[in-house]
Amino acid sequence: MTRSRLFQPVEVGGLALANRIVIAPMCQYSAAEGRMTDWHLIHLGTLALSGAGLLTIEATAVLPEGRITYGDVGLWDDGTEAALRRVLDGVRAWSDIPVGIQLSHAGRKASCEVPWKGGRQIAPDAVDGWRTVAPSAVAFTPETHAPLALDRAGMRQVREAFAASAKRAARLGLDLVQVHAAHGYLLHQFLSPLSNLRDDDYGGSLENRMRFPLEVFDAVRQSFPDKPVSVRVSGTDWVDGGWTIDQTVAFAQRLKERGCDAVHVSSAGLSPLQEIPVSPSYQVPLARAVRQQVDLPVVAVGLITDFDQAEGIVATGDADMVALARTILYDPRWPWHAAAHLGARVKAPDQYLRCQPSRYRDLFAV
Repeated sequence: MTRSRLFQPVEVGGLALANRIVIAPMCQYSAAEGRMTDWHLIHLGTLALSGAGLLTIEATAVLPEGRITYGDVGLWDDGTEAALRRVLDGVRAWSDIPVGIQLSHAGRKASCEVPWKGGRQIAPDAVDGWRTVAPSAVAFTPETHAPLALDRAGMRQVREAFAASAKRAARLGLDLVQVHAAHGYLLHQFLSPLSNLRDDDYGGSLENRMRFPLEVFDAVRQSFPDKPVSVRVSGTDWVDGGWTIDQTVAFAQRLKERGCDAVHVSSAGLSPLQEIPVSPSYQVPLARAVRQQVDLPVVAVGLITDFDQAEGIVATGDADMVALARTILYDPRWPWHAAAHLGARVKAPDQYLRCQPSRYRDLFAV
């Protein structure tokens, strides 16, 4: 048995993972009317052969107006569900990697152009644009359009949409659902005092600001029974007067009480005023703070690129798992290379077994 902690199995809400490497959800902006395309089959199929412990499908909108861009994946009707099923069937034919999905609503950060065309917000009355919604009618930046403040009926629609998408995820046989409450999107907008200026039961105090995200979690938890539900959070806004790590800990504690199975700790995304101290492992202290105070599996993410760096994060107990995003896009065999470096073993497809380097004769588990 390897002594590498990174390649020790771990369990999340009853779901057994072969190792502690998680492929983070990464938007591809390549859907058509919310429906996955052949690009997603190629993209997810490649990552499914990586040897990671868990593959997470990109931020998937629960409503058309919840998409970040017109190219986002959705799971709001039979057509989007069928397209996702087609891709999943293709992936599952060749890989047994557990697959989760991140359910999302972009709120005031919706209605944008795809990144390689500039990423600017598209006007509500322009082609490929629509009116955005948020907890309060506060624009993301002076250059973006003010959203419509959600009333109770609008909040009910969003909550029910999350529940309906979770039911579709269950029908698709997905192994895990992650609720996206990070990166300045709708649920994060309710959490942060910088974007939530409401004066009703859903604004003001921390308890009030957490109320709607917790209601959404409850709806998803009920709609996705007997399998793990996790939440992705921004540990801090990196802005004075914004969402903080102490509030994140309080939120994680409330999530645990409601049956949350893991917390994935990222940061930022809510304000253009953010000042992020970007460096390798810069978000790991946020994950550590949650793990030390809340009895839940914690995933760390953010500029984790080195094998020993990842090993150290889990070996020291800063987090239970590490998530890779751009790192694994650049090197889809990163888990293979990490296993070779750390003296561990990793699963590879039968078709690739003959590529095992002679100096790593025990690399591939068969």
